[in-house]
Amino acid sequence: MNDSIEKNPTRRGLGRAAAGLLLAPAATALTPPALSQPALANTAAAAWPERPVRMVVPFGAGGAVDTLARSFGQRFPEFANGQPLVIENRAGAGGMVAGAYTAGQQPDGYTLMMADIGANSIGRLLNRQLSYDPMTAFTPIMHGVNLHAALVTNPQVPQQTLAELIKAAQATPETLIYASAGVGNGSHLFMALLERQARIRMVHVPYRSGSETALAVMRNETQFCFPSLSSVLGMVRGGQLRVMAVGGGPCPQAPEAPLMRDTIPGFDVAIWYGVAAPAGMNPALADRVNDVFARIAALPEIRRGVEENQAGSIVGGGRQQFADFLKREYDRWGPVIQEGGIRVE
Repeated sequence: MNDSIEKNPTRRGLGRAAAGLLLAPAATALTPPALSQPALANTAAAAWPERPVRMVVPFGAGGAVDTLARSFGQRFPEFANGQPLVIENRAGAGGMVAGAYTAGQQPDGYTLMMADIGANSIGRLLNRQLSYDPMTAFTPIMHGVNLHAALVTNPQVPQQTLAELIKAAQATPETLIYASAGVGNGSHLFMALLERQARIRMVHVPYRSGSETALAVMRNETQFCFPSLSSVLGMVRGGQLRVMAVGGGPCPQAPEAPLMRDTIPGFDVAIWYGVAAPAGMNPALADRVNDVFARIAALPEIRRGVEENQAGSIVGGGRQQFADFLKREYDRWGPVIQEGGIRVE
């Protein structure tokens, strides 16, 4: 070793610094480059889910949306790293209890919601005091299904067609009575739309559930209701109820039934459900969640179950497609709600 460097502290420090400079490239080569925030987000999205995922359902067990959620949940682990989809029913206030809860969760992909019209689109129109804004509180993920809805009557009702119903309601306003599954529920809005477009007035009697609504019509406590067709199909086939008209397009489960739009041009309604997450979800993660549910929805047995058991069809599609649909629903139902004075307190 050079004695002049060893005996001179300054030169010895410079020598060590120089040695460090010579080693620096090697040390740098061993250190992996730091990932950018977008890269970290993409990595996390690709790894999702790493633990069980909660799916909040806005209505009680056994209903159409609960059945749909559980059918998705059965196949979820196959496309989600083996992780389960845990169904959590949070019923109340026409779905808005579940909406408020989901809106307050972290957008990390581990709390999702089966979206519906009240909780995820028109809730603020129905209740101005709602604690969240459905149009900004969620990340739309996927439009799941459309289910056929139908105008159903008691067989003893003298009006056999929609045209006859309209004529009777025009002749004697506020004498015909219809039931719904609650104020602001789809079954209420569909009848309110009928009143608006046909320029008639009927009496509305809200019940607590779709099953109570169907029973009320069957017992002739009310004359009409507008439920999901699948929920009353057994009663229709048993002759206890009669389908007057189908709300949307042709329905294989009621092939002989006329369509509402045959009498009222442009009338087209369906009960729909989708998947949503809390607002602020990273786009890469939202795309990953959409991809998982799109794969499940594309399975033949899932499609067949929706078509045969729920009288509906899979919609699917991308996140923006669902976001655009939610906005159209908001714009469409606003005038109906306002003119009908429909409010949920």
